[in-house]
Amino acid sequence: MIIKGNKKLINAWAMYDWANSAYSLTITSAIFPIYFTAVTTINGSKDVQFLGHTFNADSLQTYAISLAFLVIAGINPLLSSIADYSGNKKKFMYFFSTLGAISCASLYFFRGPDTIAIGVLGSVFAAIGYAGSIVFYNAFLPEIAEPADQDRVSAKGFAMGYIGSSLLLIFNLVMIQSPQFFFDVTGKMNELLASTPSLTNDEALQQAKSFFSGPASRISFLTVGVWWFVFAQYTFSKLPNNVFNLKPAGRYIFHGYLELKKVWFELRSNSTLKRFLLAFFFYNMGTQTVMYVATLFGNSELHLETSVLIAIVLIIQFVAIAGAYIFAALSKRFGNINALAISIVVWILVAVGAYFDDKRFGINEQNMFIAIAVVVGLVMGGIQALSRSTYSKLLPETIDHASYFSFYDVCDKMGTVLGTLAFGMINELTGSMRNSILVLGSFFVVGIISLLRVKQPKIV
Repeated sequence: MIIKGNKKLINAWAMYDWANSAYSLTITSAIFPIYFTAVTTINGSKDVQFLGHTFNADSLQTYAISLAFLVIAGINPLLSSIADYSGNKKKFMYFFSTLGAISCASLYFFRGPDTIAIGVLGSVFAAIGYAGSIVFYNAFLPEIAEPADQDRVSAKGFAMGYIGSSLLLIFNLVMIQSPQFFFDVTGKMNELLASTPSLTNDEALQQAKSFFSGPASRISFLTVGVWWFVFAQYTFSKLPNNVFNLKPAGRYIFHGYLELKKVWFELRSNSTLKRFLLAFFFYNMGTQTVMYVATLFGNSELHLETSVLIAIVLIIQFVAIAGAYIFAALSKRFGNINALAISIVVWILVAVGAYFDDKRFGINEQNMFIAIAVVVGLVMGGIQALSRSTYSKLLPETIDHASYFSFYDVCDKMGTVLGTLAFGMINELTGSMRNSILVLGSFFVVGIISLLRVKQPKIV
């Protein structure tokens, strides 16, 4: 039986954010998008062949994300209801966590257009593993923390994730940017000098480093899989599997459907939850899409150097730690709904700032992008942590937490599907990601209008 507020249990729960956030940072935001574009761009062309069709490499990445979240949005409600009925949340969480870790590690074998299937399918299954495990992870929040503490505990999880993922990313960046500490760069340099006498020492050194950058990037995907799997074991060793001591009979799928049906009708009659989920669907559509495409935007639209992009990603991570706690404090003072509304207003301003061509106003695009990134970091940490805890507070007294959170997860994943799909399609149709950014801004507008109709949750 779980004792709410147990510090060791809360720390173990938060450790899963530390474990899986390495995927979010390295695979979805930092290294993999840049690596994918680099190895699939041939003679300046980003057109790639996949399943007999030609795709823009950048758009193909967003389509892969859309497919993964569409799959998980379709199967998670049923799996969650089965988990609630059988009392097996932890087992389902373990399965998806392991799937995600193995899929990340498989990206080591993605080398270019000839292995494009590994790159696409590996990223798809990694996303399915990540998204599938999160719904069960989130469902433990109302079971380990009292409502008054859930904002703080949720923020703690996200903060742990930002710290852990940043540490691994820094290690991987050192490996990629300074391969001489890990590989025989000197030996390769001498080999190049011997085969091409016209090269200078500096030129040979740069080519040797470039030679090892590809393998180093692929090794970073392997480290994500190992990191995720290893640290998740601490979480699984502490979280109980059957929180409410259920002793279910067989026919799990049948009873899972009944459980899902029951929660669905309960949800339909709860106007507050319905309104919040509608608001969450729209503003989270914008949030998640920005997180997944920010690096693509900086790389393909603004043509920023890779080192600058990676530095910006790290800035976002560390600022997001403060953002998670700042918005937890704002929610304590002004209430969850008002704190979320503040963050959405900031997101709207971010979308407007990213849309306009800064050159027309005499503003350095790189500096403008860094400034926007800092603001994004603050609201990214806040809106994610606060959304999770707000939904948790709005839930009725129930033991069906996984089933309820599965509907939250569907709104999350379907929003990501539609957001990334819209971003990719508009980019292909108009040839500019700025037009896609403008559409994202409209999602936030609809989200805040819907959110302001939600009643502030009462804390007992």
